[in-house]
Formats: sequence, C-alpha cells, structure tokens
Amino acid sequence: MFAPMTLTRGPAWKNRLALAPLTNQQSHADGVLSDEEFHWLTMRADGGFAMVMTAAAHVQAVGQGFPGQLGCWDDKHIEGLTRLADAIRAKGAVSSLQLHHAGIRADKTAVPEPVGPSEHAETGSRALSRAEVDGVRDGFIAAARRAEAAGFDGVEIHGAHGYILAQFMSQDTNQRTDDHGGSVENRTRLTREIMDGIRAACGPDFQIGIRLSPERFGLSLPENVDFVRELMAGGKLDYVDLSFWDYKKLPDDKALQSKSLLEHFVDLPRHGTRLGGAGKIRDGADIRDVLDAGLDYAMIGRAAILHHDLPNRVKADADYKSPQTPVSVAHMEAEGVSPVFVTYLRDTFRMVEPAES
Repeated sequence: MFAPMTLTRGPAWKNRLALAPLTNQQSHADGVLSDEEFHWLTMRADGGFAMVMTAAAHVQAVGQGFPGQLGCWDDKHIEGLTRLADAIRAKGAVSSLQLHHAGIRADKTAVPEPVGPSEHAETGSRALSRAEVDGVRDGFIAAARRAEAAGFDGVEIHGAHGYILAQFMSQDTNQRTDDHGGSVENRTRLTREIMDGIRAACGPDFQIGIRLSPERFGLSLPENVDFVRELMAGGKLDYVDLSFWDYKKLPDDKALQSKSLLEHFVDLPRHGTRLGGAGKIRDGADIRDVLDAGLDYAMIGRAAILHHDLPNRVKADADYKSPQTPVSVAHMEAEGVSPVFVTYLRDTFRMVEPAES
C-alpha cells in the first residue's frame, strides 16, 4: 500500500492511494479555479495522497456538466491551474487534471442545446456534425496542452459515467452511420483519437490515464474488457482507472456473474500500464482487498472527502475505518469542504446532516 509505484512516464507515485475525481461545484461560473477548490484539493495533497486528481474539467463550454465546474477550455483557466499544480507538487503529490465533456448530460442551465453522438429526444440534444466530432477531439487535446503548460504531471480522459465518450461507445446513444458509429472500432474511435492526439501533442514524460465504466450506460462488459486489453497493449496510456461503483459488485449480466467486475479485468496483460479502480473503497481493509485482488492502486472518493489525510491515517492504523455518514457541517468544514460543496453532498448523497429548519 505504501510502496512507491513507478509508471512508464513521469514521476513515481509515493504510494498506491490516489484521490478520485470528485464533483464539488466549487469553481467560478466561468470555470476559473476558486480559492475554495484550491484549498480542498491541496489539503488532500497535504494529507498523503500520492496522486491528486481534480474534479472533471470540461474541455468545451458546451460540455459543461454541472454548476461551478472547473474549466480547461480557454487559456484564461491556465493561471489558476498553474497555481494548483504548483501547490500540489510542493506538498509532495503527483497532479492530474481530469478532462471531461458531458455531451447529452450537459447542465441545461448552462448549455441550452446539448450535443452528443446522435439526436437524443429525452435530453433535447442534437447530433454532432462530423466536423464537430473532430472539434470535440481537438478540445480534449487542447485542454491537455493547457494542463501541461500549467505544470500538471498528466491528465485523465473521462470516458465513464455516461458522458460524451461513453455515449459514443454505447450502442444505445450512438446511432451514427459514419466512421464513429456501428462497429466497436468505430464507437471507440473518438476515445482512441483523443488518446493518440494527447500523446503526440504533449511531452514524453506527460502521464495519461483514462477512466472507464465497465458496464451500465448502454455499455457492454465484454466489449469493455476487450477495449481495456487493447488500450493496455497499445502502450500509450500510463494507467487505466475503472469506476466500479462498488469494487465487490458482480456484473449486471447474469451470464458473467462467475466473477466480480474487478476480476474480469485484473488478469489482463498490462504491458506496463497500471490498473486501478474506485468504488466504495472506504477503509483500510478495503484498500488491502483491492490491492490483494490485483489492482496496482486504489482511487479513493467519499472516504477522502471525510478525511483529507486518509493515507496518513491508514499508515498509522491499518484497520482505519471511514466515519459513518451523515456527518456534521463542522466536520466537513474542518476537512476543507466549502458551503457550496456541503450543500451538494447533503442534497445528492446525504453525506451531511440535514440543515436546521
């Protein structure tokens, strides 16, 4: 757990615990980093996490997924990102900016006309033109270059949770008949083009990872297993980050339930690519479980909100247990969680005690 982890490119991680990308709604309306988000993230770097990843940062204005989202779609974002990258490094952690586009899941208050691979009646989204698909690709690549210019050690491509890259990969939301629709090769083309483009545009020591959902959102587990196998064999990624929701979960497909979701991936040949995952990894025992099962590192989400110094606590006590929720507002404030983030955690996840009436 506390052994350093080398990657093919860039700096080693000092341990196997990474901060998961966590929506927090703390940035300014124009995507510029706020003091609140700076404080929240740098506390986690100070708390012993080997790698600190930002919340999803949208790569096009039309890709905004939620209020107060961090942006990386304009050069005006570089100043704040530079301040953040410098501070994370100064506290001994590796930094990663997560690159995101919400697609049909865009925040309608900020994006009145969302876009996606195909027309989508439920969300009122329109299909991207062929030229606009290339624009999405170029937006991810440009955002990665901004992250590198700001001093980040790397980026993670957000291909999970039903956002735009998962929408392209899904046979449910991708009904295109051009070279980005139909076959698995076509449906994964945009993701591969983004990965290739970032690798070509950024320096040789720049770390690139990808987050994927193994299933749900119209995705096929066998297709995703094959895709991860292909990505790790290709040698262009430094790590794959799988969002399991629950690392003990069995696949939704009953025919595949002889193994957990995690077990479908851990035996794949890695070719030097590191494999990690997230999903209810809350206690010291959970971290040991996923590492013993074969993951190279653990992505810590809610437990990192509850204790900014979780790695230090687990190092001091191997049987550390995450606090039960809901917790008090005072607890969250002591952990660097701003009032806006407190409201989000209370309303969406019931992690905070109800407000007094």
